[in-house]
Amino acid sequence: MKPLFLNGPVQNGPFTFVSHPGKSVGIRLAAALNAVLGQPPVPHLWNTATLAGDLRYRAANGPRVSRRRFDADLIERKYAPLQSPAGGIMTDTDSEVADLALEMVEHNLRTGFLAISRETVRTCRRCGHMTGDGGHPCNACGSTDIQDRTGLHLVARPATNRPVLDRSDIHASHRQQPRHLQHTAGSVDRPVILSRTRDHGIQLAPLGLDRLVLDPRVGVHVTVLAAARRHRADLAVMTITQNAANHVAAHGQHFREHDGIRLKYALHGHLPFDDRASLEPLHAAYRVTQTIKDDFEKWFLPLFSLRAKTATKPDQLVALFKHYMRAYLAQPAEVNEAVMNDVRRRVSIGDTDWITNRQSLANVIAARSEPVMQPTPPTYHDGPRLEQ
Repeated sequence: MKPLFLNGPVQNGPFTFVSHPGKSVGIRLAAALNAVLGQPPVPHLWNTATLAGDLRYRAANGPRVSRRRFDADLIERKYAPLQSPAGGIMTDTDSEVADLALEMVEHNLRTGFLAISRETVRTCRRCGHMTGDGGHPCNACGSTDIQDRTGLHLVARPATNRPVLDRSDIHASHRQQPRHLQHTAGSVDRPVILSRTRDHGIQLAPLGLDRLVLDPRVGVHVTVLAAARRHRADLAVMTITQNAANHVAAHGQHFREHDGIRLKYALHGHLPFDDRASLEPLHAAYRVTQTIKDDFEKWFLPLFSLRAKTATKPDQLVALFKHYMRAYLAQPAEVNEAVMNDVRRRVSIGDTDWITNRQSLANVIAARSEPVMQPTPPTYHDGPRLEQ
């Protein structure tokens, strides 16, 4: 079964990919892996049902526009001019996502995995926002007047025959399974309440839950499945950090499979984009072009983050750049299809060893584009090497 990689929906906020390149890692990783497999461009996925988004919209000055238009404009400004994604954009409140979400909720209600029940939750007396446990002020209005309020909510019942997260949910080889994450993801309060107070989101009014929306942690899963359904994929793999997966896994437990489509997580780490200055001497030594610099940062480093599932350390950047340049300089005149088929097989099963293998990486680089003029290699000793 060939996977289709999709980014874990990015929370829409006042940033750009230039100012915050780390926000684009999941998007770039998904694109790189899909390209290796010969998959078509996929939409970039965005999470717009956030409290921060509600507050930002309320505080916006100037002419009022719809919330959907407001979010769309904010997302558009993330991209450089003329660089809109080839596969388009999908948000967690698009109509096809909302329709699929309600379809899945109704299915899970019938099977008994979800229920609508009376629950008592901490709620702001002033604005009605659900505040969660703890004595902190309301995040929506700042009031400290918090009360217990009982009402109908959508809740998830724990599965009795499997943990919240197991090996089958992670797109990784056996030896790269995140055992700690599998343990911590199950440490959640019961019941898991899936209805939230938001101004914007997938409305649960059709289920009799007025003024409540589907928890955005469920919505990110449904968004990935909706994109996979659009592309008629059987396996959707969401690129996501371990911390984010730990935050959403329990809420998405009953939303990782539907209508013949399975969702898994591909875990990636954080990248030290603020420490790129350490590479400037190497850039000069190799006489690299801006294109090569961009490919290293925007293509290779996201790929490596799939191998370094927590974080890439700043002191690794020099060795990684040398490894990338060795592979770049070793590009074959003709792509070796046997090597590429092995890489595709590894990508399909979540094996990342090919990323640090020079021959494999050189063939993938060559397959991406026609060979270009090669930079001059440095003449000094370049230290320890990664796997050849």
